[in-house]
Amino acid sequence: MHLRDLTQFLTELSENNNRPWFIMNKPRYDILREEFLAVVTELIRELSKFDQQVAACNPKKAMFRINRDIRFANDKSPYKTRFSAGITPKDLRRPSAGGGSTYYFQIDGSGKLLFGAGEYLPPAPRLTAIRAQIVNDATGFAKLLKNKPMRATFGHLQEEDKLQRPPKGFDPQHVHVEYLKLKSFFVWTEVDLKLNEPEQLVPQLARGLKDAFALVTWLRKVEMSNAEE
Repeated sequence: MHLRDLTQFLTELSENNNRPWFIMNKPRYDILREEFLAVVTELIRELSKFDQQVAACNPKKAMFRINRDIRFANDKSPYKTRFSAGITPKDLRRPSAGGGSTYYFQIDGSGKLLFGAGEYLPPAPRLTAIRAQIVNDATGFAKLLKNKPMRATFGHLQEEDKLQRPPKGFDPQHVHVEYLKLKSFFVWTEVDLKLNEPEQLVPQLARGLKDAFALVTWLRKVEMSNAEE
């Protein structure tokens, strides 16, 4: 896609985040969204080469809307200043809806590409199940944490909103207690877009997200365990 046009549009949108400007520039948005749809479609095809479960993901449903939900927000800006997508099996992004792990990426007006995978702020029952799996599969979880491709690309699991104390009902002396405090099980990284090489966007995303497949696979074991109970 035309990455320079996209970042320029998003930069202007951040400076004019209002409905009149957006309506006037909607023809630009429509073209860019179609190009983004092509990127998401191609990425799903590439991801399915190592993860067959996302092969049937609908690219249109994978793309997030640009409209913000401002009902309970202090910031009443009507539009997001990024293009983003979340690719999952069954086109569902929330574990409570059967979606499970998500491959996510976004592009913003500053020319940054953020991508990652896992489960971000899963609902309480799902979070409890993941924590229980850490306890029940401490060895497997330790192996996951040492996964070389994942560590090289993403570093450690994100610690956003991490609890100060161990969650109720879990051993505060457990070997993985610091991970039991997590509220998300997600890895992500942010890099500069290669604006002059738009054809490299999908290969770059596919390579990077493949490095998170170990986390996705481990989280799916939690789903399988729940289904067997």
